[in-house]
Amino acid sequence: MLSIVAIAASTGGLAPLRQIVLSVPSTSTAAVFVVMHIGPYSSVLPELLKGASGLPATFAINGAVIEAGRIYVAPPDHHVLLERGWMRLGHGPKVNHTRPAADPLFISAAAAYRERVMGIVLSGRGSDGAEGLRMVKASGGRTIVQQPNEAIAPSMPLAALQRGNPDACLAVAEIALVVAAFCSV
Repeated sequence: MLSIVAIAASTGGLAPLRQIVLSVPSTSTAAVFVVMHIGPYSSVLPELLKGASGLPATFAINGAVIEAGRIYVAPPDHHVLLERGWMRLGHGPKVNHTRPAADPLFISAAAAYRERVMGIVLSGRGSDGAEGLRMVKASGGRTIVQQPNEAIAPSMPLAALQRGNPDACLAVAEIALVVAAFCSV
């Protein structure tokens, strides 16, 4: 059965994100969804992540089927929402002052995939991802936060720690190992 890894990143999150996706095995049983705060600006993030991992990486597409072993990136100015088996894009209000935002992804993933979700909050400013991570945990999923002292911008990890009581607060190298194991089940 398909599992979901949902990752939130913003300021200072690109290098940790690349390190984590590099750990995803080519035989992954999970799909990886990434929200990086890029706003309405063009982005080459899928190409950067594909280059780091070798896995297919694309912007999420409204109505597309979710496939294991792929990386899906929230496109500029759109939230990504998950249903069981497929994704949709939303252009609704900004959440936590941003679009795309991690909370809509995390909350929808928790509702659709429950214990088969791993939510991760990396470096960034603000509190995006904190409420969504709390919902992932409440639905039986696994939750991980980057160690704030390792993050270039620690406010997203700190907010997630304060609000969500995550399962683990780890260095990026440790997160990569946990993700690799999760994607191999």
